[in-house]
Amino acid sequence: MKVSNRLTLSRVIAAPLLILIYFIPEWLDCRNGTIIPIISVALSIPLLAMAELTDYLDGHFARKYNEVSDFGKLFDPFADVFLHLSMFTCFVFSGYLPVILYVLIFFREFGQNFLRMVAAKQGTAIAARKGGKLKTVFYVISCFVALAQESLVRTGLVSILGIQEAMPVFLYIGWFFFGICVLLAYVSFVDYLKNFGSVIKELI
Repeated sequence: MKVSNRLTLSRVIAAPLLILIYFIPEWLDCRNGTIIPIISVALSIPLLAMAELTDYLDGHFARKYNEVSDFGKLFDPFADVFLHLSMFTCFVFSGYLPVILYVLIFFREFGQNFLRMVAAKQGTAIAARKGGKLKTVFYVISCFVALAQESLVRTGLVSILGIQEAMPVFLYIGWFFFGICVLLAYVSFVDYLKNFGSVIKELI
């Protein structure tokens, strides 16, 4: 397997691991501030950071080693969506991501996936465009904003620092970033439709 595709694959592997690490404290009914919830965030943050880093590295090595391919153009965005929807699912259960925003993101990503499949059938591989890349940047930021909030809770720092009253403010900030994600997701989707929607028209 090519180096770039191995890096992309690592995001697919990281997604279920992150879900497992995120929910273990809840499944074991662990109290916040105890060792298992602390370990969960201590593992989640660097694992997510490394997974996100591979999104840059796979493209870098693909260009460096001349590994750019139609498969990579499809596999890379698939891995991104797989990772981010996995994390977003965690945040929905924890209340950091409103269900309606999650559903809108879910619909957009599956719509985009359908467009990529139709284009691939027509012999066109849809690579990420600038709008899609900007959307992904905000997906990443939103993930870390939500994970930072959960880290404060799980480590017990909310009580230690006495910032209970500030947590709703942090929550609204997180919702704001997720709202930006939805906006950018649909703006970029419209851009993809404008540029590649013709492949669908040829089939209907």
